[in-house]
Formats: sequence, C-alpha cells, structure tokens
Amino acid sequence: MRNIVLVINIVVSIVIVALILLQGKGAGLGSAWGGGGELFQTRRGVEKITLRLTVFFIVIFFILSLISLLIK
Repeated sequence: MRNIVLVINIVVSIVIVALILLQGKGAGLGSAWGGGGELFQTRRGVEKITLRLTVFFIVIFFILSLISLLIK
C-alpha cells in the first residue's frame, strides 16, 4: 500500500512541476530582486485554470505525504 501511495505522490509532484513551469510567463530574473515595475493584472482564462490546478495538486501532494507517513 505504501508503494502505491509513493508512486502516486511522485506522479503528482511531476504534474506540479509541469504546471508551475507553464505559469512562468515573461518574468525575468530581475523581477526576483524587486525589478520589473509592471502593474498587477488579474489572472483570466487558462492562467486562472492552471493556478487553481496547481493549488489543487499541491493540496493532494500534502495529503498523500501525510498518508505515507501514517502507513507502516
């Protein structure tokens, strides 16, 4: 049972990485240190869906990690 949970956890983590990579749109490295004075824009369409999917899969990853700790 523990192996199944670990495999599912690995698959979910790969999906999370893919979704995070899809979200990076044009933000250069300079914006990490306060550069890039763009205005805030709300997410719409596909961006909103990928954000919600990312949050969903992160929650699933967290729950699966807790379950794998509890399984002996």
